[in-house]
Amino acid sequence: MMSSSSSSSTTEAAAGRRRHTHAAYGGSSSSWRRWAVLVATVWIQAVTGTNFDFSAYSSALKSALGVSQEALNYLATASDLGKVLGWSSGLALLYLPLPAVLLLSAAFGLAAYALQYAIILNLLQLPYPLVFLICLVAGCSICWFNTVCFVLCIRNFSSSNHPLALSLSISFNGLSAAFYTLFANALSPFSPSVYLLLNAIVPLVVSVVALPAILLCHPHDGHLHNMPKHDKHVFLGLYILAFITGIYLLIFGSYTTTNSAAWVVLTGAMVLLALPLIIPASSSCSHVDMHSPDHALPLNHDDPQKPLLLNNDHQRESNVMIQKSVEQQMQGCCSGAILEKGCMMVLGEEHSAKKLIQCIDFWLYYTAYFCGATVGLVYSNNLGQIAQSFHRQSQLNMLLAIYSSCSFFGRLLSALPDFLHRKVSFARTGWLAVALVPMPAAFFLMWKLHDINTLVAGTALISLSSGFIFAAAVSITSELFGPNSIGVNHNILITNIPLGSLLYGQIAALVYDANGLKMSVLDRNGMIDTMVVCMGAKCYSTTFFVWGCITLLGLVSSIILFLRTKTAYAAVAGQSSCKHLSQVSS
Repeated sequence: MMSSSSSSSTTEAAAGRRRHTHAAYGGSSSSWRRWAVLVATVWIQAVTGTNFDFSAYSSALKSALGVSQEALNYLATASDLGKVLGWSSGLALLYLPLPAVLLLSAAFGLAAYALQYAIILNLLQLPYPLVFLICLVAGCSICWFNTVCFVLCIRNFSSSNHPLALSLSISFNGLSAAFYTLFANALSPFSPSVYLLLNAIVPLVVSVVALPAILLCHPHDGHLHNMPKHDKHVFLGLYILAFITGIYLLIFGSYTTTNSAAWVVLTGAMVLLALPLIIPASSSCSHVDMHSPDHALPLNHDDPQKPLLLNNDHQRESNVMIQKSVEQQMQGCCSGAILEKGCMMVLGEEHSAKKLIQCIDFWLYYTAYFCGATVGLVYSNNLGQIAQSFHRQSQLNMLLAIYSSCSFFGRLLSALPDFLHRKVSFARTGWLAVALVPMPAAFFLMWKLHDINTLVAGTALISLSSGFIFAAAVSITSELFGPNSIGVNHNILITNIPLGSLLYGQIAALVYDANGLKMSVLDRNGMIDTMVVCMGAKCYSTTFFVWGCITLLGLVSSIILFLRTKTAYAAVAGQSSCKHLSQVSS
């Protein structure tokens, strides 16, 4: 009997070890797949910010079309107007598989930029309204790419990690212009049309390359093998690599080099883009034996390994703590009429489009974005004329490099709340308000002082602030209005970008034209063209003041949003603390 019992125990132990090993390797496989998906979204984002290189071929497009500067500016705005149709990508995801939406995005971009390429080479002549529509489709394709990447990050990472994944992926979108400049320098540095050819082909090629990782991923890979400490270490490594990539492009991307040197620099950039695959691969191999979740940290609300029922004492303790937290926050939060009405109490509740536009918090959020990050985007569109009016045309490349790099680093900094959330308990909407503080300060500073140092500092602050908001906004939209509805809801939010582009751009144009002088110049075809040129601080001084007031309104709106939503964030933080206590005690 004892021998039989011993044999049975040995057999069960062996079977347990086999299950243990299988789970470890299976978890490692699923972990590798989701990291591969993240790298795929980084690659896609790195080449789909095609609207950022418009200035590289705008003069050639203007000459080919034979239009005025004002008409050319409307074409630049058309790309932003394409974001008005960005919500269609969310609808497409309801009826089509995600890989199909990705390929459709690439097809839209291919068609739009290929037609513009043919126009510049005088292979095709189209009326201006049709060219405007083509630019709009190009902008829409960018939104579709963004939506695909957002959904991939949310599906493949747990709720505690997908903000980190989103911030990392979105950050690389700001480097698209730098990557395309490297490609152009290597292929044909003196041909503006090469940018349009690259805009058409590269996103399609990268989408096809990224497709296998997307097809092999499982929607719940992020939950099958959840190791918070391990994941944070991998994310930290990826962010360090991203920082190095940004520094590399800032240093080498701004230099005019020979063709051979350009290929070397481009190869280095491609290697840096491929390196993120190594960190999760090596990390997964070294953590094969880590088969269970890290119990030192609370499990995510969407983790299938989370116990369905807690101990009754723990459950009661959890409810009491959450209730007390909510009551205390309500006393401090909803103290006025604006803060009381419809004060958000729960994060992650799904909002349909109809429910979204009826939500006070959404319009506060919309105003904060509209009067914040969008102003920073319009500032970048006017940076060329700003430098010219300040007699700093020769330093334009330096200003553009500062804006691009600071915007990229601002996007990376948007992940700071997720790295510090254990030490600093602060609502993400609060971080949004903090990020908006530098923007009005920068505009008012440039309104008062008109030297190059102020212009450089102001540009850095504005780009840092707007970059942070661009990246953080996706996570905020997911948390406030539901992760499953983000495909539609976030695209509704960014309809403010084309509206702001038109409004704020028109403000700048009116002030510029009112203080400028008409001049006759020869275009590339030898035709006489009339344009307004303004020189001096007066060209943008009033604009800076108006933009400063607008961003101040955005700051106020973000503060109100923070006060209205901090209760919901505090409740989630309290719930996580209760889970942590229950796991430690068990």
